Amino acid sequence: MSFYQGKKVLITGASAGIGYALAEELAQLGAEIIITARRRDRLDELASKIENLGAKAHVFVEDLSLPESGTKLYDQIKTAGLSVDILINNAGYGRWGELTSFERDDCAKMLQLNVTTLTDLCHLYLPDMVAQGGGGIINVGSMASLSPVPYASVYSSSKAYVLMFSEAIRYEYQDKGINVMALLPGGTESEFAKVATEKSEKLTQRYQQREGSVSGAAMQTSQEVAIECLEAFEKNKQFVLCGSRNRFLHAITRLMSRKRVLNMVGGMFKKVAG
Repeated sequence: MSFYQGKKVLITGASAGIGYALAEELAQLGAEIIITARRRDRLDELASKIENLGAKAHVFVEDLSLPESGTKLYDQIKTAGLSVDILINNAGYGRWGELTSFERDDCAKMLQLNVTTLTDLCHLYLPDMVAQGGGGIINVGSMASLSPVPYASVYSSSKAYVLMFSEAIRYEYQDKGINVMALLPGGTESEFAKVATEKSEKLTQRYQQREGSVSGAAMQTSQEVAIECLEAFEKNKQFVLCGSRNRFLHAITRLMSRKRVLNMVGGMFKKVAG
């Protein structure tokens, strides 16, 4: 029997990309799926796919970039009579460009979604999981959490928080039957780059010009990331850096000084986002 059989899994940001793929994979593994995002049409489409795979789906439309949205979502799910065995904090977005090239309100929404709501949902669900006798949390970070990323400064810093926070609460709750893991995807075929550049016509055009020159082999599909994630979580991994290419690149940077890594990463991002 599948490790995920019969488990109720809440996935935030499930309308596209990695969240969408995780929902599909978990449905095939026999989980009951609770999905949330802002776009009802995409959630309804996903719910139909889940049900066609023979699994149950529950849809909650919520904008988790708003203050107190985590509590609102938690209350709605409780009112519906649903418990959560595994929480997957996948919702998040980034912006590319110099810090002052986008508004402070945009920074605040990014931090609310990537950091505050993620923290709130962990804070809300951990006591329930302890009372249930166990559970799990997957917090979706990024390869960008492993080094400072110029031209994605707020995003990479928020994902560094996700990694550190996940490892810390993993230790705090490991003796209470709670498995906490950070997922660190690298370049993934998703809507991330489109969202990251949408506030700047210049960056949008620059990314579109470079997009065709990027080898498909350099990016993983969302499905590949989802499969790696679920296999690693079942093995109770502390974190998983997805993709052999990304693991190789990270191994190289660990041999370099922080200044050299900063210059290398900054040079890479400046070509698109600078």
